[in-house]
Amino acid sequence: MDKVSPVSFDCGQLCGAICCTCGSDDEELGIYLLPGEDKVHQDSKGDNSWLTWSAENAEDFDFPDSWKGKVYFVRCKTPPVCPREKRPLQCRTFPLTPHIDTAGNLSLILNDVELPYLCPLIEDELPLSPAFVKATLTCWKHLIRDPLIYDLVRQDSKERDLVK
Repeated sequence: MDKVSPVSFDCGQLCGAICCTCGSDDEELGIYLLPGEDKVHQDSKGDNSWLTWSAENAEDFDFPDSWKGKVYFVRCKTPPVCPREKRPLQCRTFPLTPHIDTAGNLSLILNDVELPYLCPLIEDELPLSPAFVKATLTCWKHLIRDPLIYDLVRQDSKERDLVK
C-alpha cells in the first residue's frame, strides 16, 4: 500500500486533509486498529510517539463476538503530518471499505460510515486510481484470512445490507 494512492496527487489538497485534522482536543477522532496491527505500530525502539493510544475492552463496543480482550484506538498527534508508511491499514485503504455479500464474495465499496466531515473522494465520487483499487482489494483478500478480521468485515457488511 506504500506505492499507491487513491488519486495521482495528495488527496488532502482537496479538503485540507480533513480526515486527519477535523477533530479538536476534546474529540476522540481516530481509528481502532485491526487485530495484531498494534504490533506493527510499535518498532523495536517503541517509537510510536506520533500516536496517542488507548486500550479498550472489545466486549464494551460493537465488535464481533469473536473479539475478546483489548482493542487499540489510536489518534495522530501531529495531523496532517504523520509517517505515511506507518498509517493504520484502514487509513491506507480509505475511502474504500471491504464488503462481503451474502454469497461470501469480497468487493470494495466507497466508505459509507457516517463521518464528521465530507470527503471529496466520496461525495464527488472521484475516480480512484486503478492501481490503488487493485492493491486495496489484494490487501483485504489477505487480511480477511484472519478469522477476527473476517468477522469484522462480515459484521459490518451485514449491518450495511440491513440499511439498504
